[in-house]
Amino acid sequence: MLHRNRIIVAITGASGAIYAKVLLDKLMLLKHQWDAVGIVMSNNAKEVWITELGNNSYEQYPFNYYQKTDFSAPFASGSARYNTMIIAPCSMGTLGRIANGISDDLVTRAADVILKERRKLILMVRDTPYNLIHIKNMETITLAGGIICPATPSFYSRPATIEDVAATVVDRVLDLAGLEVGTYRWGSSE
Repeated sequence: MLHRNRIIVAITGASGAIYAKVLLDKLMLLKHQWDAVGIVMSNNAKEVWITELGNNSYEQYPFNYYQKTDFSAPFASGSARYNTMIIAPCSMGTLGRIANGISDDLVTRAADVILKERRKLILMVRDTPYNLIHIKNMETITLAGGIICPATPSFYSRPATIEDVAATVVDRVLDLAGLEVGTYRWGSSE
């Protein structure tokens, strides 16, 4: 049987829970384009979500959730054939551990699997400014086949709400992941 997209979403404790929320919302709208979505969310990510968004609505999404210590999760092995991993937002600590091959939890193990299987790893980094260590770690991940997609919104579509601003980045990530998303396109009349 030919599988459609099998996606891992990791949510770390970096600021930017709105990006994770908009990503999960959009994945729900695009459910006809994927077979499985597995979520790994750190405790810090849950705290940041509650602090920044004022709720714990991350519990209400009908995805499969896995603990950071659950190395029996299907995507801890390349044989499960998950083809895309999105880390949104991605902390610099997570980025550094991935860049240096430190697979000490499910997030970093899954990223390691995605890279070794030559599949799509997209890291939505959400820190500013970058120091040289961050830049070298981003270079290492890029050379290994990963995609660094900073959470840098665009404004030419004239976003009206914070969700619209976040969606300019999330839509770009979903494009990179190979999903068909209806979004503003440069040069379009809409």
